[in-house]
Amino acid sequence: MPADRAAALTGNLLLDALREPDRALIAPHLEPVSFDKGASVFQAGSDVTHITFPCDQTVVALIIATRDGRCAETATIGREGAVGGIVSAGRVPASTEAIVQIGGPMLRLDAERLQDAKRRSTEIRNLFARYSDCLLAQVLQAAACNALHPIEQRCLRWLLTLQDRIGGDTLPITHELLASMLGVQRTYLTRILRTLQDQGLIRVGRGRITVLDRRAMSRAACECHDRVQRHFKTVLGAVYTADGFDRIEPPAPVDGNVEPPLALSGGRHG
Repeated sequence: MPADRAAALTGNLLLDALREPDRALIAPHLEPVSFDKGASVFQAGSDVTHITFPCDQTVVALIIATRDGRCAETATIGREGAVGGIVSAGRVPASTEAIVQIGGPMLRLDAERLQDAKRRSTEIRNLFARYSDCLLAQVLQAAACNALHPIEQRCLRWLLTLQDRIGGDTLPITHELLASMLGVQRTYLTRILRTLQDQGLIRVGRGRITVLDRRAMSRAACECHDRVQRHFKTVLGAVYTADGFDRIEPPAPVDGNVEPPLALSGGRHG
């Protein structure tokens, strides 16, 4: 990779997939920010004026909370994506709350700046349309998983999803946060984690869970993680290694101002 190209990388794979002319439409308007673990990027019902791109190992979860104080995760977003007005283009209030699971650097972009870049570049419009489809696919698959699969499989799916986004075996996650994401009591989750540890899949420590055998975890999990991963590969051009997300292939150049068709695999969500 050329030195100037490497120096320009942001740590967010969605932004880094853009070719230089397209990135130049966005890069000058990116604002570096940092969020601590547990911080709220935006709340349900609030106007979302910015698109926020997690970088490196930063991870954000989209959360639905109920009146009785319980909550559940609907999507997990890391360096492969963005949160805030991706589907709605920032024109309607947020339907979820975005909570930082793993703190760190992010980049923020005014929603109108992104809309302007989409109008000026077919490739940007195409890339973000593909990502929107993948984000929606993740949300829908999580809904099916939460309704149909036992807690052990749901837990493994969530751990695999997190590992994809941080690129390492040690997941800095507490029992309390994981229980909240899965919508179960902490004491119940502790028993589940002990069972998975006895099976040699994970090792549970204070404030962290270590993946011991990812291949065996994938076999023991439900099919939901693999389905979402395949969708990201097919639609977004996501490339995975043993550590998870590695890069997103740049969208193919498109001549003229015609919107290219999406190469969707089961991408109609309605």
